[in-house]
Amino acid sequence: MAFLKLDSIDLKILHAIQRDGRITKLALAEQVGLSPTPCWMRLRKLEKAGIVSGYHARIAMRVLAPVATVLMEVTLANHRQADFDRFERVIRDVPEIVACWSVGGGVDYVVKVMARDIDAYQRLVDGLLDREIGIDRYFTYIVIKTVKDEVALPIAELLSASS
Repeated sequence: MAFLKLDSIDLKILHAIQRDGRITKLALAEQVGLSPTPCWMRLRKLEKAGIVSGYHARIAMRVLAPVATVLMEVTLANHRQADFDRFERVIRDVPEIVACWSVGGGVDYVVKVMARDIDAYQRLVDGLLDREIGIDRYFTYIVIKTVKDEVALPIAELLSASS
């Protein structure tokens, strides 16, 4: 797979928009040291290349309502492709499941769930088990405190490691 080469201006643009997705054209241009039109053209190029895949607001849910964040390890009973596909199809449609990673090692998936409380989480799990989507075992880890939850990627550090 061929990766796009980014220069220092592209990296500055990505850094700036990760920190503030609502940054104005003028402010972005000033931060990266370009005039607005070339800066905006570079940003559009990054978007068209799929490097910038969207803009999102980060919601402080705990300000709105109590919430329980739960991490769950899931092991499936069978490991045929159809079993993985069935599980993933169901998981994608559950709104409380906000992230799911297929992982190597002793478990098949790590799932992040945000529920109103632990009872709501357990009802969700009971519903998944009732649907018979292949879950053999699951382990629950209740998040007590968020130590770090960074959404900005360390782009410069990751790219310098591959050079």
